[in-house]
Amino acid sequence: MSSSPSSSVQQAREVLAGRLREIRLDAGLSARALAAAAGWHESKTSRIENARTSPSDKDIRTWCEVCEAAEQTRDLIASARAVSSMYVEWRRVQRTGLGRLQRSSIPLYERTRHFRFYHSLLIPGLFQTPGYATALMGAITAFREIPDDIEQAVAVRMERQKVLHSGARFAVLVEQSVLSYQVGDAEVMAGQLGHLIAMAALPSVSLGIVPFATSGRPVWPLEGFSVFDDMQVNIELLSAQVTVTQPREITLYIKAFGGLADMAVYGGAARALITKAIDDLR
Repeated sequence: MSSSPSSSVQQAREVLAGRLREIRLDAGLSARALAAAAGWHESKTSRIENARTSPSDKDIRTWCEVCEAAEQTRDLIASARAVSSMYVEWRRVQRTGLGRLQRSSIPLYERTRHFRFYHSLLIPGLFQTPGYATALMGAITAFREIPDDIEQAVAVRMERQKVLHSGARFAVLVEQSVLSYQVGDAEVMAGQLGHLIAMAALPSVSLGIVPFATSGRPVWPLEGFSVFDDMQVNIELLSAQVTVTQPREITLYIKAFGGLADMAVYGGAARALITKAIDDLR
């Protein structure tokens, strides 16, 4: 697994590595003795114990067998898989197209009651029109050279938008630049911006636009992130999605969201910025 920019991912890897090291020490084995019994090079044991290499299921089974700790195998494998899911490369979840990824997020969206979305590049998925989503997913499919299941993926994304009427709360912040980054042609973009105005009128939605003219800005533009209740943060990078579940880091993202929210404009002022962006398309 690639090194993650999120410290919570690395911390989880180090906790798992520490547990494996403790098992070896409790068994009275040196790193060299474990490696010899497992049939691999001593450096592999070192890499695993120093969280530089993520152990496979087979590695963990062998480790526990050599250390006579078979009863811990299942729990350790579960922990390793949980760590792996914290940093997921897009190529891993998009190798068959985008539809499977869209479907996989439905349970998270259905159980969340308070959503916080911040985007500096795109309109959040829950507020996208079919035309905007189709253009965006078309670009992603071409860039990543993955199978084309755009029609199905867009259909799932539109179906997921049912949560907007589920009684949950939605706080949405976008940088003003998002209104100008044209996805699709002018007609698609105008339709998307008009839809954004309509969605902002929903009683469950708070839409804020962070304007260009923000003096003394205390929070700089960040990568897009989504906060689900106070339990999980998803951050979208170019190559991967990072999932943060450590309370300390979630608190940091919520603090950043609050700072961005304080800079944003709402209501009529937000509508005016969106309307201007629509006029600029003509």
